[in-house]
Amino acid sequence: MNLPNKLSVLRLILIPVFITVFYIDFPYHYLVACGIFALSAFTDFLDGHIARKYNLVTDLGKFLDSSADKVLVLSALVIITDANVLPRALCGIGVSIILAREILISCLRMVAASKGLVMAADKFGKIKTLFQDLTIIVVIIYAQFAGASLGNVLYISSIVLFAASTLLTIASGLNYFIRNKKTLSTINR
Repeated sequence: MNLPNKLSVLRLILIPVFITVFYIDFPYHYLVACGIFALSAFTDFLDGHIARKYNLVTDLGKFLDSSADKVLVLSALVIITDANVLPRALCGIGVSIILAREILISCLRMVAASKGLVMAADKFGKIKTLFQDLTIIVVIIYAQFAGASLGNVLYISSIVLFAASTLLTIASGLNYFIRNKKTLSTINR
């Protein structure tokens, strides 16, 4: 197993650690959880960078990287919704949209792969992921400082970032379908 794949496995291992620390009540547990999440998110950038730079891209790596990224982000969004940090309607709608996009595109990729076709990710999807990661980090920091004077600024920032993340998810999903229209028409045959 090469280094990028090991980083993806590390990200998968850190997910239950992140969730556990998020829920265990001790001083600054949200900040510790945020640090674990940020480290995990950074491994997503790092494994892809190393794999491309040193030509270590493998089929296993593509699977691990994509799976670990989706599980990390979706797990974080679910626990943020459960923690009732932001308005439930905003979280419920946003998380549902993000989850639906990820499931639809993953299913399309699987069908395309079964026909020998590749539906690759693009820069827009990477920007969406980066924005989702940033949103999650800000929301978790807000959870830690909700009662402090900084809380109001973090609350408004969290809502704006969460809404923008949801819109970016929709836009990147539409872009993905448009960009892969030719491949999609081949799948339909």
